[in-house]
Amino acid sequence: MNSYFKLFLIVSLTTLFSGCEKDDICAPGTPTTPRLVIEFYNYENPAILRNVTDLRVKNPTQNNFMTFTNTSKIEIPLKTFEDVTVYEFTLNANATDVSNNTDLIEINYTREAIYVSRACGFKTHFELNPLVGFEIEDVVDTNLWIKDKNILKTNIDSENEVHIKLFF
Repeated sequence: MNSYFKLFLIVSLTTLFSGCEKDDICAPGTPTTPRLVIEFYNYENPAILRNVTDLRVKNPTQNNFMTFTNTSKIEIPLKTFEDVTVYEFTLNANATDVSNNTDLIEINYTREAIYVSRACGFKTHFELNPLVGFEIEDVVDTNLWIKDKNILKTNIDSENEVHIKLFF
């Protein structure tokens, strides 16, 4: 009888501990919610990358902003709790003359929450609306500094590729 009890105890404990996760810490390489990757190109010669100088990306309802200097590629976050994200893209943000120009960008998408693990929680997968996924307006007048766009990938599930090309 005693050996049956020991066997039962060993089997029970093995079953109990085999269902536990090894660690409750999210590993650094675990994929998370991706940001939207935008690359800038020359409007007159669309094959040539073009650096933006002193670009400020700001949510119009908040005071905090992101600044990008002398780069042709940026990554910006999308809202995980809404289907629309709006940003003001200001070229030459520190200039006080007419070269300072702000365009309003509206990004429309659907969201899907994907379970990663108990330690990491969920990440969000975005799908740009194919008809109005990325709209550009001028904040003050009709002087858009972003002349054209090309949506390369509507499925935003990683930051390893460019999703949108902007031409200026």
